[in-house]
Amino acid sequence: MISEFDGAKWHKSSYSGSDNNCVEHGILPTGRQAVRDTKDRERGALLFEPSAWQAFVDAVRDGEFGG
Repeated sequence: MISEFDGAKWHKSSYSGSDNNCVEHGILPTGRQAVRDTKDRERGALLFEPSAWQAFVDAVRDGEFGG
């Protein structure tokens, strides 16, 4: 069975620490974006359309989440 995740390019967050509290971001062949828990990959991933992901990234960069 072919999955939307086949061929995805995954990478860990640059904020991931040595305590295994990591998330991974994936770019899927369809152009959608995904986020998953590194420790529990079998649980699945949150999926985002490219425009929604870009809006989230822009909001983080603009400090809209108080970081």
